[in-house]
This record gives sequence, C-alpha cells and structure tokens, in this order.
Amino acid sequence: MRITSVSLLVAAVVAPSLAAAQKQVIVPQGMQASATLSPGTRSGDVIYTSGQLGVSRDTADNTIQAQTKRSLEAVQKVVEAAGSSMANVLKCTVFLTDVKDFQGMNSAYTQFFPKEPPGRSTVVVAALVSAAAKVEIECIAAAR
Repeated sequence: MRITSVSLLVAAVVAPSLAAAQKQVIVPQGMQASATLSPGTRSGDVIYTSGQLGVSRDTADNTIQAQTKRSLEAVQKVVEAAGSSMANVLKCTVFLTDVKDFQGMNSAYTQFFPKEPPGRSTVVVAALVSAAAKVEIECIAAAR
C-alpha cells in the first residue's frame, strides 16, 4: 500500500471533522427510543432515520399504499424533529416483502417527493420484524 501526500491531506482534513461531529439521538414527540433503537440520529449535517414500518394495529387499512404513507409520515417526523424537511432527503432504502407491491408503494412514495426525488434503493426481503408489515423505509437527509 502506498501512502501519498493527497491521502495524508484527506486524512488530516476528514479525521478532525469526523471526531468533532457529535451523535444526537432524534426522538420526535409520540415516538420512543429503546435500549437498542433510536428513531433517528444526527451527526453534523446528516440525519439518519431508522427503518420505519407502516403497519398499524389501529386500522383495517393495511394496504401497501397505506403502509407506505404511514412509514414515510414516521420518517418525516424524524427528519422534521432534527430540523430539516423531506425536501432535504438525499437517499431512501425501501424494503418490500412482495415485489408485486412495488407499484402501490411507488404511488404513495411519490406523494412525499413530488419533485427532485432522492436516490432510492428498493430491496425485496423475505420478511420484516412484524408479520403484517409489507414495507419498511429508512432515509438519509441533509440537516438544512
């Protein structure tokens, strides 16, 4: 491995800024943190949301559109509690339990990002932590 002056310069600039960034746990009103999970965290100018499920025990509407909407509403609460907005979301990862739900998820998803949507990965998984969950969404946002 060869270390160049550029590598050393990058290390000298990046390392102090990473060390100076403090992790802040984000817990919006109405949400709870646990010993193993925070709804979101902020480090410097970046917000990371935990995966948010959209399943609800309180409603009979657990369609993919309804679950996607509730999932993104939870993401929005975290992002806004950190002082940002959905317009500053840079990247989302969507986990679906059935690829056939992609179009329904996408129709609800686009309502939250009507223009200049963030980057997105959609991954089909065998299951989520709740048997009734069809979708889980996590995002990374700029804190502006």
